[in-house]
Amino acid sequence: MLIMHNGKSPKIHNEAYIAPDVTICGDVTIGAGARIMHGARVVAEGGKVEIGDEVIVMQNAVVRATATHDCRIASNVLIGPTAHVVGATIEEEVFLATGTSIFHGSRIGTKSVVRIHGVVHVNTHLVAGSVVPIGWVAAGSPAELFSTDRADALWAAQEPLKFARTVYGTDQPLNTCMKQVTQAVSERLGSHVTDSIENP
Repeated sequence: MLIMHNGKSPKIHNEAYIAPDVTICGDVTIGAGARIMHGARVVAEGGKVEIGDEVIVMQNAVVRATATHDCRIASNVLIGPTAHVVGATIEEEVFLATGTSIFHGSRIGTKSVVRIHGVVHVNTHLVAGSVVPIGWVAAGSPAELFSTDRADALWAAQEPLKFARTVYGTDQPLNTCMKQVTQAVSERLGSHVTDSIENP
């Protein structure tokens, strides 16, 4: 389903394939030979999404831009099932495995691999050829890699990346301001009320 959002419609190359149960919303450009598979969601909410040539977005993956973070995916990238990429820049020939999470302001260098359930934190830069092991977290610029049993070291690396400020525009701890956060997100997402379906 193609949806106009904030007056912007998706632009899809005629050599791309979009499965019939995919949602593509807003200022989205999809290149030649791209394949967006069943259940995937590609949504530009204020920013824009650019998907290059021969990019594969597998089943139930989410690719999203926000008002403060465009999402750019270069050519020959594979985004695995249930992965999500929000407001990030993915360079050429990157593999993002099943269930990976790539957050706002991050950059994944050419020919990098993020393995199953790997996480790339906000404002993190993976240099070209990097590998994030299964279930590990990359944080920082340049990135450091953390296994889940190193929670204290991970927090020390990710705290200066300002997750709450980057994603929600607040410097308060999220457990103290969820009313304000959800009110702001509700207002922002309210812009979808005027969306219109461009094809059934």
